[in-house]
Amino acid sequence: MHPVSPRSAPSPSAPTGPGLLRCALLLAGFSALLLVLVVVRWDPLMDLDAQLARTTHRWAVADPGQTHAYRILSDWVWDPWTMRALFAVVVGWLLWRRDLRYALWLVAACLCGAALQQGMKFAVDRDRPHWPDPVDSAHYSAFPSGHAMTATVVCGLVLWTLYRHRAPRPLWRAAVVGAAVSVLGVGLTRIWLGVHWPSDVVGGWSWGALVVAVAITAYERRPGPSRPAGTGTGRRQD
Repeated sequence: MHPVSPRSAPSPSAPTGPGLLRCALLLAGFSALLLVLVVVRWDPLMDLDAQLARTTHRWAVADPGQTHAYRILSDWVWDPWTMRALFAVVVGWLLWRRDLRYALWLVAACLCGAALQQGMKFAVDRDRPHWPDPVDSAHYSAFPSGHAMTATVVCGLVLWTLYRHRAPRPLWRAAVVGAAVSVLGVGLTRIWLGVHWPSDVVGGWSWGALVVAVAITAYERRPGPSRPAGTGTGRRQD
């Protein structure tokens, strides 16, 4: 087995084992708490949501050019279907590498995330913000933000895939920056466009991160080797 060169190994170390499990437990606690506060309509949270939403809506109405740019980013660049297309490309690459087991795990994790998202939307049935002068529109219930949760799940799983397959350092760094910008950006644009309360977006982020953490923990703790296909066969992973 050839050692991985510094050029091809990603610089940060990913959490594994107990650290990853603790991360999942913390995310589960925070996500569950936020869900409960939204369901019971805790007054301090509702007041904060309303205040932030009113402020950003005033900004959106006052700056139509920036609002139009955010609509393009939200509805096209960071749309859930764009995220799913990126995910499909990654799964296709894994199938090309004959890493079938890992590809099926990715698909199962993403489907579980989508089912959880839709289940919470149906169960919580939270109304979206209503404005006399809306700058955008959206349908179905608000919590959690589907855009934010989908971006978090897809970007998290893609980053883990790149880490696991020892992506070249420049690709890893670009992917981390792109994922951070996408996940944060899509959430903030949904608030700016007035189609989500801030806690909807935070819920999408936290529940999406929880799905990723649980999926990775389950995969890493399964019986058998956790190395990517091709590792240890004499081929460099760059």
